Amino acid sequence: MDRRKSIQTMILGAGAGAAGLALHGCNTDGSTQTEEAIAKSTETYFGRTPEELERLAKLNAEQLFNAHEMETISALSTVILPPKEPHGGPIEAGVPEFIEFMGKDVPKLQTTLLGGLMWLDHKSNTEYGTEFKAATLEQQKAILDPIAFHDMEVPLDQQALEIQFFYLMRGLTLTGYYTSKVGIADLGYKGNQPNVWDGVPEDVLAQHGMAYDPEWIAKCVDQSQRGVIAEWDEKGNLLT
Repeated sequence: MDRRKSIQTMILGAGAGAAGLALHGCNTDGSTQTEEAIAKSTETYFGRTPEELERLAKLNAEQLFNAHEMETISALSTVILPPKEPHGGPIEAGVPEFIEFMGKDVPKLQTTLLGGLMWLDHKSNTEYGTEFKAATLEQQKAILDPIAFHDMEVPLDQQALEIQFFYLMRGLTLTGYYTSKVGIADLGYKGNQPNVWDGVPEDVLAQHGMAYDPEWIAKCVDQSQRGVIAEWDEKGNLLT
């Protein structure tokens, strides 16, 4: 999936970049070779071993859910996590595809997933004469409310299959959504951002009987010098 691909690329890029620095040091003349090494490694391994790539290709070629089951998963995931403007919901985030992949990647989940989907339709047909995906939102919620919370005093694997199913689906839906580009945008997460650090606050230092050396403060916590590269003498003393 795209988010897996992006994470793999970032990891590989970091590793290849480090390798490039080790080979070329600070010599900018080696930047071209470094970029070529990163591109070649990304194309060949994509952050994974050949065995991992083979397994990934195998899983992607398999089909766990049929079209009806995927539509049911789509309907269920949007009840669990309704779409939000302007970013969208589980469908836009590729949650159904993520759930299918996880079911293939972790085979022990398949019985719970497939059995739970069958139970949803059986319950919906019995109560409302229609499949779960075609039921109204109120009907869907009425089916899900009794299984939405499990007994904390009883091990989950000893509770009814439908309860285990909903617990699993809720976890997969939230995980799939909030590890996607859509979910991250919804959180407003911007990643690591540069900031200004003026050292440990004086009141905290005082609590521990500590204080900064004025000479070091002048050199290390002067934000007007943020863009100046530090220089050291041959004995390791900070000059600027």
